[in-house]
Amino acid sequence: MVGSGGAPPGFRLPISASVGVNPKKKKNHQTNFKNNSTIEGSIGAPQSPKIPGTEIIYMKTFGCSHNQSDSEYMAGQLSAFGYVLSDNPEEADLWLINTCTVKSPSQSAMETLISKCRSAKKPLVVAGCVPQGSRDLKELEGVSIVGVQQIDRVVEVVEETLKGHEVRLLNRKTLPALDLPKVRKNKFVEILPINVGCLGACTYCKTKHARGHLGSYTVDSLVSRVRTVVNDGVKEIWLSSEDTGAYGRDIGVNLPILLKAIVAELPSDGSTMLRIGMTNPPYILEHLEDIADVLRHPCVYSFLHVPVQSGNDTVLSAMNREYTVGEFRTVVDTLTELVPGMQIATDIICGFPGESDEDFAQTVRLIEEYKFSQVHISQFYPRPGTPAARMKKVPSTLVKKRSRELTAVFESFTPYNGMEGKVERIWITEIATDGVHLVGHTKGYVQVLVIGPETMLGTSAIVKITSVGRWSVFGEIIETLNQINENLVSSERKSGNKCTPCSDAEENCACSREPEPCACKMSSCGGQNLLEESTASLSKKELWPEERNNQNLIRWLLRRRKNHSQKKMENGIVSEPKENQELARGRTREWDLVDKALVGGILVSFLAVVVLLYLGVRPPTPSN
Repeated sequence: MVGSGGAPPGFRLPISASVGVNPKKKKNHQTNFKNNSTIEGSIGAPQSPKIPGTEIIYMKTFGCSHNQSDSEYMAGQLSAFGYVLSDNPEEADLWLINTCTVKSPSQSAMETLISKCRSAKKPLVVAGCVPQGSRDLKELEGVSIVGVQQIDRVVEVVEETLKGHEVRLLNRKTLPALDLPKVRKNKFVEILPINVGCLGACTYCKTKHARGHLGSYTVDSLVSRVRTVVNDGVKEIWLSSEDTGAYGRDIGVNLPILLKAIVAELPSDGSTMLRIGMTNPPYILEHLEDIADVLRHPCVYSFLHVPVQSGNDTVLSAMNREYTVGEFRTVVDTLTELVPGMQIATDIICGFPGESDEDFAQTVRLIEEYKFSQVHISQFYPRPGTPAARMKKVPSTLVKKRSRELTAVFESFTPYNGMEGKVERIWITEIATDGVHLVGHTKGYVQVLVIGPETMLGTSAIVKITSVGRWSVFGEIIETLNQINENLVSSERKSGNKCTPCSDAEENCACSREPEPCACKMSSCGGQNLLEESTASLSKKELWPEERNNQNLIRWLLRRRKNHSQKKMENGIVSEPKENQELARGRTREWDLVDKALVGGILVSFLAVVVLLYLGVRPPTPSN
């Protein structure tokens, strides 16, 4: 089991407790200390003295969402100790680069940045997978290093580097705490690492060298973090790891157990959404129905990233991917069948060693068959130290040709055709790169661009899709939803201690407090669109308003009429089960009569008051 370990937030471990200091010694003189940590003298002049914690730090992050989360944690700790974070490398007193080792281009970009830093004579700290997996890399000579499990000690490393020392912290047996200070790149999005490392041994992968074997955070620690970030106003939680599906296998739990526990903590008004991270096929095959059940939940995006890498079993075997194309198809077909509106993204590596023309043709046919809305296409890059780097390579010209061919096939798809005119609920979390549109996502994680004020960031909205593009769709805002009607809670089926939607919105789902399957048919559980559920709940409140005794009668009637007219908007925004529609129509007719009676009574009362007032102010009749 992985504990939280490390210093608590806001507290610095004494540097002498775990690393040695050899000031002003030659760089080639190294001393190893506890925890495989060293501090070495700088070969250059130390920085001019400043008040500790007042310097400016430039941070640059490469790679995956897990790396992004690590950077946010490091930024949070540095900010907590007074350091100023800047996007301008020129004004910075120190550069901190968080690196990625997945692809050669990312590492090349890192090396270029290191070279620029040396030319600018700036102190440098390098973090992430490159130094962790390739600690003896020539480009890292004379550079301070923070390992992937040492991010909770970044303040120490920065302080010593600013003093002119070289620091290397690489080894650790426990993961950093989840409650460290954090500065999010997007304040509405929490990237939550649920585990590090993986159980696989892919022949091309360098990340395993850096992140190591699987190490999972406990369910309790992750649920506690979810509670915290929801209270902080986060609107999207991204679960991140090297392989989400492998979660918990080292501590006796599994991914469905974690997902159900997290979903139970999400606000019932649908204001915070969960996005499940990348998962390889082998570790979710046995949990497909449970995963589908979670993906149907109204607070979970119906989206999953499942890399296939190749459409040929021989190539997959050479990659040591531990699944077949048929098993990948099982994952895609099952989730697509069980989850309405399911969207799946995948990855392809073009030109893996030994890949023949026919092998590649099978990959193309697979992508053409499923027409995935998102495909991440990469050329094979041999990573030093991996088994694939020693395999016979496909000529680079052929690798590039295959990459271009597959890209052309993918870009020929029109995945969002047919969405025009549809009404969708979206969650808005960022501003588009054009600076004009806001970016939201549907429950299927389709990107929707809308025009609206920045105050809409962090909100949800009902939009009508007006046009579609290749990579996103455009929408027109119909209504902003600050929160969904509280009656939505009663139409949820329990997951942990809460319920997700069942077919009968009038009754609570017949499930216990344990995270058991809903006691209703799969076809009726969790299948309704969240928009339908919320409007169905709203219709009940409109027809039988519990608060009407506390409202002015006329105001209530006017509001009810307004809401009734809104329900008749274009294309029938409100979509209820047929039996509910019939019931609603019957109740509406009944209340129409009541409305008339009430309005008639009000008019009669008004006339009576006028008559009485008139009689009351007549002048007295003169007496004889």
